[in-house]
Amino acid sequence: MDKQEANILNVEGLNVSYGKFHAVQNVSFNVKKGEIFGLLGPNGAGKTSTLSAIEGLLKPQSGVIMVDGNNAAEKPLHARASLGVQLQSTSFQPELHVIEILKLYAGIYGVSVNNDSLKALLRDIGLEDSAAKKFGQLSGGQQQRVSLVIATIHNPRLVLLDEPTTGLDPQSRRQLWERIEAIRERGHAVLLTTHSMEEAESVCDRIAIIDHGKVIAIDTPQAMIDTHSDDPEVIAVSRRGKITLEDVFIALTGKAVRA
Repeated sequence: MDKQEANILNVEGLNVSYGKFHAVQNVSFNVKKGEIFGLLGPNGAGKTSTLSAIEGLLKPQSGVIMVDGNNAAEKPLHARASLGVQLQSTSFQPELHVIEILKLYAGIYGVSVNNDSLKALLRDIGLEDSAAKKFGQLSGGQQQRVSLVIATIHNPRLVLLDEPTTGLDPQSRRQLWERIEAIRERGHAVLLTTHSMEEAESVCDRIAIIDHGKVIAIDTPQAMIDTHSDDPEVIAVSRRGKITLEDVFIALTGKAVRA
């Protein structure tokens, strides 16, 4: 199989600008079939702009985005049909019941469902008894689980997750990690952004660190640690004696707090 064909997502030479500000500069990476790929970076590094371009929410100045073999610029509807998107904050109608929201989005995606199949989906995420609850009555972790089901209800080849576990307690975070890993096990691809180095190490097969709009490193989490473990800058920021991914991230992107 051709390497390009094995990739669900190919991003080549992506450039995104807002006026004179270059938010994304010549960014290139790929996400393979059956892979969880993490996009890490400080605030304002270009993560959201990169995701927005892939999602089709903004038009890049240049570059090529291929989603499941479809050029996103030439065949935007085909590319979007292969995408599932879960945003950091959900905006579903809080007064609607959970099962109503599932029916609504299944209809939007053209997916045929009935009450039994919807209950099976809820059973799969441990929310079978919450079908009649209003979305606004769910906990943050429960809302994220419903959001992930909606993002994947049409069985997309590529799932984009924008900081999916922000604000979740450890139990809810672990449950969501398991859901994300299950997507990978089905042979699909996941691209997620995260500020959690623990999350990146735990669930991501590969990661890219982006800063000031440029990709500065791509590798597996462990390989990135091994590569930089002897760097004086990394050793200088290490607080525990043992080099961690966070140490490498801080050394590569700097200690300064970003707005």
